[in-house]
Amino acid sequence: MNAFKFEYPRVLSIAGSDSGGGAGIQADLKTFSALGCYGMTAITALTAQNTCGVRAIHGVPPQMLRDQIDAVLEDIGADAVKIGMLHAPEIVRTVAEAIDRYALKNVVFDPVMVATSGAVLIDDTAVDVLVRELFPRVAVITPNLDEAALLVGHPLRSAQDMEQAALALLDKGARAVLLKGGHLPGDTVIDLLVTDTGEKYWMQAARIHSPNTHGTGCTLSSAVAAHLALGAPLLDAVQHARIYVREALQAGAQVRTGKCSGPLNHGYAPVAMRLKTLG
Repeated sequence: MNAFKFEYPRVLSIAGSDSGGGAGIQADLKTFSALGCYGMTAITALTAQNTCGVRAIHGVPPQMLRDQIDAVLEDIGADAVKIGMLHAPEIVRTVAEAIDRYALKNVVFDPVMVATSGAVLIDDTAVDVLVRELFPRVAVITPNLDEAALLVGHPLRSAQDMEQAALALLDKGARAVLLKGGHLPGDTVIDLLVTDTGEKYWMQAARIHSPNTHGTGCTLSSAVAAHLALGAPLLDAVQHARIYVREALQAGAQVRTGKCSGPLNHGYAPVAMRLKTLG
């Protein structure tokens, strides 16, 4: 008789490692845990970085990335996947093949291209490949304004620009776009979710003034993935994720970690690991 009755909500992060612990897979694992999910990783690249910037990037060979993904999914499986830094075309293709091989659902893609410090984190030739190979395969992409500008080929300076860019990204094959407007000036932060049916959901909130914003984008996308793994529909997952990020920002605003832009307080209010009934 099988004694196992439950399983944890399982979320896999396919992303780069941040040695400073504030972004990348480190932020993802902290987020998954804080939201009651079981986190797993497949590392795409090692970075030497801290709160002041990225010093070096060392890419993981594609076969090693494939082996990590296969090892996790063949044994544990995943209810949702967060994809982050993919620095080269062969890495993008390895991930796209894995999505097809395992028929992965609830995939959230944060197209990490430029660090907050300005460091370029992606090979130029990889951009076209990730648009072609990943946009149609994931549930939602979550670019910030700089990343969206790179993808559509022009700067985004207004809410109108955001809407046009989100629709352009749908035309490029994305199934849904969460465009983060935090880089626009002003005391209000505006985000836009556009679905494959063209529905637009504007979300806004007062800006939280904090020097500690390192890893905000990674945290948001991993929180969306966690809530999808918990069974929330996309709009609810995005709304819950935004609340988590805002409260983590607020909780960490007066904490000093490092000499430059520190991390969020991912563990400000952790919840117990959730349980799902098997079968």
